[in-house]
Amino acid sequence: MKRFSISLILIFLIIGLSFIFLNCRKSNSEDIVSINISQTNDDTIQPEKSKDTITVVAVGDIMLGTNYPTNINYLPPNDDCSALWAPVVKYLRDADLTFGNCEGTFNDHPEYVRGCNSDNCYRFSMPTKYVHCFVDAGFDVLSNANNHVADAGTFGKKSTLKTIKDAGLHSAGLVEKPTDTFSINGVKWGFCAFAPNEGTCQINDYKKMQQTVSMLKKECDLVLVSFHGGAEGHTHEHVTRAYETFLGQNRGNVYEFAHKAIDAGADLVIGQGPHVTRAVELYKGKFIAYSLGNFCTYRRFNLKGVNGIAPIVKIWVDSNGDFIKAKIIPVYQDKMTGTHYDELGRVIKRMQELTKEDFPEGVLNISDDGWITKIEG
Repeated sequence: MKRFSISLILIFLIIGLSFIFLNCRKSNSEDIVSINISQTNDDTIQPEKSKDTITVVAVGDIMLGTNYPTNINYLPPNDDCSALWAPVVKYLRDADLTFGNCEGTFNDHPEYVRGCNSDNCYRFSMPTKYVHCFVDAGFDVLSNANNHVADAGTFGKKSTLKTIKDAGLHSAGLVEKPTDTFSINGVKWGFCAFAPNEGTCQINDYKKMQQTVSMLKKECDLVLVSFHGGAEGHTHEHVTRAYETFLGQNRGNVYEFAHKAIDAGADLVIGQGPHVTRAVELYKGKFIAYSLGNFCTYRRFNLKGVNGIAPIVKIWVDSNGDFIKAKIIPVYQDKMTGTHYDELGRVIKRMQELTKEDFPEGVLNISDDGWITKIEG
């Protein structure tokens, strides 16, 4: 009996040890499988998924001082471009992507700037070192499609493109560089820009524009389109839905352009050029700003009345580029000290008026504190 008990104990002991051994093997096997899966994922890294909500900050024309006709007359005090938008820089940095129109060139050689015979000659040639102000302020992408990008001729355009690229910023809008693609926070962006001026991608060539936008949409998650169009000045605040001319030049039908750009795949369309702010619109769920006016244009711009107020617009879109909401941050310019937050909110009221007048059938509402939302129902 005793021998039988010992045998029984030995049998149970062997079974128990086997069970423990098998469990250890299983546990180790699971660990190995887990490690292998992890290693496989690391070896085949998947693209980061796009964010559910993307924010874009957009502004209009930027010219931080010009070294034409001399090196000092029209540059900011102490050669400090950052001071010109220091009061509002926190708003520029508050987005996934920040955009503006670079109204002029980056060029350290004033002798290359084209002359003119008028006492009111407007030629814009910022020193190349001023690009650091754009970087420090949080800008990601700049439009080069405007009527001042050729102010320093071919030399100036080459210098501008090189300066922007070397600073790690993105740009487009010239025949030499019609598009740009880049990724920010896992979202791949396509960017293109258009104007009616020689050497720029043409605002009136709809076929070419739509081909460009469609190509970018196939390659990218979201497509941002900029245009520099429409007649200039305080008498041209309205979107006419027709071709506009100024100084004998066809400045485009910005309403038709924006809609055709969205038809081709654009997710955001941001305009500038009239030097005044214009209305905003929603078309097929995509946001259009028809002109964001003069944002930061040191000394050489007319800033009287409506020319001197402008919005910083922060836009929220979903991962498909569809509009969620937007916020107008109102600013104004002092000719000598730059851009400041406008406690009076004057551009908000003006955008309310213009949007209601120009798009009475529209689906956007602008609140008194600057929120742009879609009217439901």
